[in-house]
Order: sequence, then structure tokens, then C-alpha cells
Amino acid sequence: MLGVSVETLRRWEAEGRVEMGRSEGGQRVIDVAEITRLLAERRRASVDRPIVAQSARNRFAGIVTRIERDKIVAVVEVISGPHRLVSLMTAEAVDDLGLAVGKEAVCVIKATNVIVEIPSPKENRS
Repeated sequence: MLGVSVETLRRWEAEGRVEMGRSEGGQRVIDVAEITRLLAERRRASVDRPIVAQSARNRFAGIVTRIERDKIVAVVEVISGPHRLVSLMTAEAVDDLGLAVGKEAVCVIKATNVIVEIPSPKENRS
């Protein structure tokens, strides 16, 4: 789960970086909460490289106007000029991005499907 060798885990244990228990057979055992902590630590320490180009062309800079969230998901609304954009994302993503009503955000849209509809003809209402 961590993508490291057994030797690395042994070294981390010796350094006090990770807490391990022992099974009845003497094997090292790491609690899931400890693994989660290590993964979160690694994620916080990583440095994202700046984006210099991307394929998405539909970018809408705007202001966050609404956030509705529960423990797992959130609905985020952004107003960009005459456009109202709504995104469904994880509540964790809202926290990671620091989104709040009134803050600036850029919505990037890359759709794999675009549906074109033709409306019915207007009725002549005399």
C-alpha cells in the first residue's frame, strides 16, 4: 500500500517514523490508521509541478457562490460571467482546494461527450 520495501519499513520503525506491532508468529504488523497517516504525510510533503500546458480549452474563471457538502461529497457552484457552473466533487477536494463562498476559482471543462439537441419549432401564437 505504501509502495516501499520491507527494509524501508524496518528502517522507519527503527527511526520511530512508524509504529508496528507483532503478530503471534512474530511478523511485523502495521495498523491501517498508521498507513493512512503515512500516506497523508507523503501527500502533504509532495510538491506539484506547475502546469505549463493542457488539452482542456474550456476554462471559466469566476467566483464560488455556493457550497453544499456532507461528509463525503460536495456540490460547488461557480459564477463566471453569464455562466453558472456546478461541480460535484469530494468533500476532501473542497478542503484541499480551500474553497469557500466568495473565493476565486477556475472551472476547467474537458468533456468526452457533447450532446447537441434541436428544439421543436416555435408555435405561432396569434
